Amino acid sequence: MVTTTGDYLEHVSEPGERWDTIAWAYYRDPEMMDLLVKENRHLFPEEIAKIPAILPPRLTLRIPVIEQNPLDTELLPPWKRGTVKG
Repeated sequence: MVTTTGDYLEHVSEPGERWDTIAWAYYRDPEMMDLLVKENRHLFPEEIAKIPAILPPRLTLRIPVIEQNPLDTELLPPWKRGTVKG
């Protein structure tokens, strides 16, 4: 489950951009496009049954900031853990 912080970034679409490529650019996960579509549904009239796969250019999208799990430093190599034992 994804938890958002309530903060947003803005992204202005360029010609040919798709939801999945934007999700990859911000989240490194194309499946996060569902979150982007949900958060930007207000940009498309309800009469449109289907949200376009290819976005129109110069459309300002809201990109939700998601909470990240804290980094488990035990998984890092010793020189990346921030402590040096000598």
